[in-house]
Amino acid sequence: MDRIIEITDFQAPELDVYARLTEVQLLNREFPEKGMFIAESPKVIERALNAGYEPVSCLMEKRHIEGEGKSILARIGAVPVYTAEFDILTSLTGFKLTRGMLCAMRRKRLAAVEDICQGKTRIVILDRVMNPTNVGAIIRSAAALGMDAVLLTEGCSDPLYRRAARVSMGTVFQIDWTFLESDGPERIKALGFKTVAMALKDDSVSISDPQLLSEDKLAIIMGTEGDGLSDKTIADCDYTVKIPMYHGVDSLNVAAASAVAFYQLGNKQETR
Repeated sequence: MDRIIEITDFQAPELDVYARLTEVQLLNREFPEKGMFIAESPKVIERALNAGYEPVSCLMEKRHIEGEGKSILARIGAVPVYTAEFDILTSLTGFKLTRGMLCAMRRKRLAAVEDICQGKTRIVILDRVMNPTNVGAIIRSAAALGMDAVLLTEGCSDPLYRRAARVSMGTVFQIDWTFLESDGPERIKALGFKTVAMALKDDSVSISDPQLLSEDKLAIIMGTEGDGLSDKTIADCDYTVKIPMYHGVDSLNVAAASAVAFYQLGNKQETR
């Protein structure tokens, strides 16, 4: 196939997207219409394609051309595919490719908060969650456990960063998300949501409180790693919820806490 290109020149500009551009450079805040991201592994690439993202090129191990990547190649038409053996790709990218395949894809324009929230009853707000692994894990839990959308404040890791999308197992392409400006909680309240601060405060309600569970529209707010939510954010919320813990454990990782909260407060109460 003419589109399968053996890598012979590590410095070829076509490989910059995989080898030399940072996540921030790919994001391209100055010209967002030119922004790209890297999807890693056939499953993540497949889910991005299903969601309508446009592929630009692929980078893959030779052995996957007729293996795990075959179905992806059948979907992407004439998009160029750069290939080499495992050791060469590891040297080029600086890391071992998950399932031997990467795909550079174009970003879409982000939807407005009001459009994302329309018709939704359970949403998540991530406040300055900076670790891409945590963002990916939270989005995976949100998609699996009855949340309708995820909103991220400034300072959060981008859900389309390679690690975040990979840890999410591609669910970043299956649940609505967008970024939220600094007027976050008040803006969400104006859309009819009751806000829930997940915080380590004794002055809180039980996560199984009947009044909390009966609310038609809830926005669950999770704070940054370590510091959690600010006192102001907590004070501005309608509810503060603390997950009960035992054996002297004082806190959970934000991704683990999110799974507990989403399971308890998600949409699908009737399945439990």
